[in-house]
Amino acid sequence: MRAPDIPSPIEPTRAPAVRFPSGATDCHAHVFGPQNRFPLLEKTHFVPHLCPLQRYSTMLRALGCERAVLVQPSVYGTDNSAIEDALAQSREVELRAVAVVSPDITDRELERLHGLGFRGIRFNTTSATQGLKLTDARAMADRIGHLGWHLQFYTNLVTQPEAEEILASLPVPIVVDHFGHIRTSDGIAAPAFQSLLRLLRRDNCHAKLMGPYFISEQFPNYPDITPFAQAMIETAPHRVLWGSDWPHASGREKMPDDADLAEMLACWAPDEKTRHRILVENPQRLYGFSATAD
Repeated sequence: MRAPDIPSPIEPTRAPAVRFPSGATDCHAHVFGPQNRFPLLEKTHFVPHLCPLQRYSTMLRALGCERAVLVQPSVYGTDNSAIEDALAQSREVELRAVAVVSPDITDRELERLHGLGFRGIRFNTTSATQGLKLTDARAMADRIGHLGWHLQFYTNLVTQPEAEEILASLPVPIVVDHFGHIRTSDGIAAPAFQSLLRLLRRDNCHAKLMGPYFISEQFPNYPDITPFAQAMIETAPHRVLWGSDWPHASGREKMPDDADLAEMLACWAPDEKTRHRILVENPQRLYGFSATAD
């Protein structure tokens, strides 16, 4: 068993000052089970603490989230078993998931994952533990179109400017996470952020407001992110999503309080109708959640 080498997430102690609406969705989180059941890859850029679904559900209740999307973390490679286990045992939280797969995954396996609640495939071209490459995107898009899935990209638009052209050519819904790994210090007019906005102007492109510690040093409230987040919302109000990124494997010395993250969304989107769109309507449409009462 390998000892964790990153901080454990902060346990919830309060609800956010601004109440989340019914049907609110955390569109990006990870779960980590016992290593004897869900072994890590031999070489990983971090070793997580035990962060199972039960612990995650406690955080969701504190925020007022009723739905969530689990995203396969890089430390498990293409073995999505930990998420499959969470999907099978979840009762109080309606879950969907995004898988990491190999280029040669069979159609039968894709259909099996769909039946379990997976709705997309993640491309990780930025972290130390990589998976599918950008050059695999078109072939994978052609294979998932009939399932209604999307392709999610953890890519760095600063160091990988070629990603814009590749993503813009895809015939399926796409999702850019972690703000496209732009740098707030570069300013709104920087090429990478303008690339993200151009993508967001496309009808099939979504982006997640999540992981502020990836793009800013102004911990804990990240005021410099506000104009970037608001520009994204203004550009694509029907295709912007919010995620906690729990348990914040990359937070490290900037480990956030999840209530603070929820309150940052209220700063970025002070209008209640806009927050409802981001937290309820947009994820309901993209991930196929059941309709809400309101």
